[in-house]
Amino acid sequence: MNQNPEPSVVNDAVHGQFLKRVWQMTAPYWRSEEKGKAWALLIAVVVLSLFSVGISVWLNNWYRDFYNALENKDTAAFTRLILHFLVIAMVAIFGAVYRLYLTQMLTIRWRRWLTEQHFARWLGHKNYYQLETASYTDNPDQRISEDINSFTSDTLGLSLGLLRTVVSLVSFSIILWGVSGSLEVAGFSIPGYMFWAALVYAVVGSWLTHKIGRRLIPLANQQQRYEADLRFSMIRVRENAESVALFDGEPNEHRRLSGRFGAVWHNYWNTMRVQKRLTFFTAGYGQAAVIFPFIVAAPRYFAGKIQLGELMQINSAFGNVQENLSWFIDSYASLATWRATCDRLLSFHEDMAANEQRPQAIEVSAQGEALAVENLALTLGDGRALVEGANLAVAPGERVMLLGRSGSGKSTLLRAMGRLWPSGGGRILMPAERCLFLPQKPYLPIGSLSEALSYPQAASAYSAEQFAEVLEACRLGHLQGRLDEANHWQRVLSPGEQQRLAFARALLFKPQWLFMDEATSAMDEEDEANLYQMLIEKLPGLGVVSVGHRSSLKRFHPRRVRIDHGQLCPEPAGVLES
Repeated sequence: MNQNPEPSVVNDAVHGQFLKRVWQMTAPYWRSEEKGKAWALLIAVVVLSLFSVGISVWLNNWYRDFYNALENKDTAAFTRLILHFLVIAMVAIFGAVYRLYLTQMLTIRWRRWLTEQHFARWLGHKNYYQLETASYTDNPDQRISEDINSFTSDTLGLSLGLLRTVVSLVSFSIILWGVSGSLEVAGFSIPGYMFWAALVYAVVGSWLTHKIGRRLIPLANQQQRYEADLRFSMIRVRENAESVALFDGEPNEHRRLSGRFGAVWHNYWNTMRVQKRLTFFTAGYGQAAVIFPFIVAAPRYFAGKIQLGELMQINSAFGNVQENLSWFIDSYASLATWRATCDRLLSFHEDMAANEQRPQAIEVSAQGEALAVENLALTLGDGRALVEGANLAVAPGERVMLLGRSGSGKSTLLRAMGRLWPSGGGRILMPAERCLFLPQKPYLPIGSLSEALSYPQAASAYSAEQFAEVLEACRLGHLQGRLDEANHWQRVLSPGEQQRLAFARALLFKPQWLFMDEATSAMDEEDEANLYQMLIEKLPGLGVVSVGHRSSLKRFHPRRVRIDHGQLCPEPAGVLES
């Protein structure tokens, strides 16, 4: 797999288009059919966020009065201020709880909408297929599941945090400016000098934080990729457990998984080293911020120009201003992770858009009742031609068998008919009637047996009697009592049973055209003959295009076409397969 940073990272650095591209991905939700509820929740969360800033300002004034009461040993004022604090605390708790609750509500609603949009787009235009074969995109499952989850929660969290920071910065800057007074330096008077001290402190700290921690962005991006690669490799072992076991492939898989984890390990160690340096700085920066305002304000306090209450108010206001100005420092690691998440989602969007905008080299359309292939060319990714200038016409009800050596292009021709092959040229006119493709390895979704049998339709489209009838016809009668059982049927059923189930699916679907690619390769010849004969009898007028190698199939296909040296050549009916 490509271990370099996503192309978007480099492009953004050059063109500065990152935020614009993120906004293009973010904006559709706020203009969607859910915009009313989305904006209402957002406004409520913003109001509660601003309310939390008001609570902080309230507490800042309380600190001044409270420490003055302590300094003056005013018991009545002390008691009153304790009760006052309890009121502030209750209001603050109420606001914090509902701010969190409504933020989570908005996050999950946004995530649901984005996930549904990505499901539709990934499954549309055959993106899920083309991105795996033509322009490989690693781990789309992680991008849709984990990256969208992180994107919605982090975008809201960081955005609302920045909003609170800006409002709090303005509020406490006004307070700090008013209470800090002026400082005389070399005959010059610096008004609001504590504000300027906080500003310089935060700007220098932010600059140093970025210099120290900027490598976290590409490292976070790579960590997400490596973790997903490791998880995918383990899933592959589970999906192919029988083959691995029969090959005694455990040592090989162990090496492969260890290699994947090695990438996780080394990248994590690199991240740790950067974070260690960054934490040394940020921890020191935070500790120094505790004492820094006291050092700067102490001369005025010892000169008797301010009381202890004002000193503590200055310290509190300085702490808030410095903390708000240091938002970038405190959020740097979160921003790096968010940036990496955005890069992965943006590159996923770009790959899907590129596939959707790719000109269709082979024109495939559905019209009429017959199948027609006109001047068809099929090429491989390296430019080699499989088929050139091919023409074929199949009338309704005809049964045609495609022959040829392995790798001659038989299965590729069927993929082109199914709009799955992007390279080549020419035109394919598919029948505008009910068509069904039966691949060599049928897809059986995880769920009930009736759902696997009725796929791609819903199980409710057929009755229990229809299910039982086709199972019995395809020598799967022993499964009738398991129709409602949920299972991973591709692991439960043998390859031959899976192919027989696909024939049962065809009997339910009742297509006018059936395209089969080695659909009986796992069956014995007796089962194969019985199922073909049953299709002919139960689906009269069925048009069939089959790819196969067995000579026993010829008797079910009055017409045969051989792919030889890139050409479609009719084969005489009496010729046997060599």
